[in-house]
Amino acid sequence: MRFCPHCAAPLIPRRTDSAQRLACKAECGYVFWDNPVPVLAAVIEHEGLVLLARNKNWPDGMFGLVTGFLERDETPEQGVLREVEEEIGIAGELVAPIGNYAFSSQNQIILAYHVRTAGSIHLGDELADYRLIEPVRVRPWDFGTGPALRDWLARRLGE
Repeated sequence: MRFCPHCAAPLIPRRTDSAQRLACKAECGYVFWDNPVPVLAAVIEHEGLVLLARNKNWPDGMFGLVTGFLERDETPEQGVLREVEEEIGIAGELVAPIGNYAFSSQNQIILAYHVRTAGSIHLGDELADYRLIEPVRVRPWDFGTGPALRDWLARRLGE
């Protein structure tokens, strides 16, 4: 963002609170806060197996959790269930929150939930493929939604 959305003046770096932020040069009061965007992630336990999905825009062989953006006037719990239904065509059951995770490289905060599903999977428009994997065979990755999957596995396998 280079210009103020209120008065079209250039944005310049300015110290605001405890951080350097872009603010309106014309002093109209606009500050570009650039706060992280909330993203929802579902560790889907489908009939006892972990469902990993591949987005159509991802390379072959790359799979991850079902994710999506929180929408206006929606709780995170409602949003994660909406995303599950949109992406795999099944209404899910919210089991428990897993945690929240900073994903700084994307300026996102991931809100992760354990969701249980059963029945026939019908992929939505954004997904190209999915895999069902036994929990003991799942290997979490170190970034994005991987830490949420790691934490869920640690709790589940520790039971």
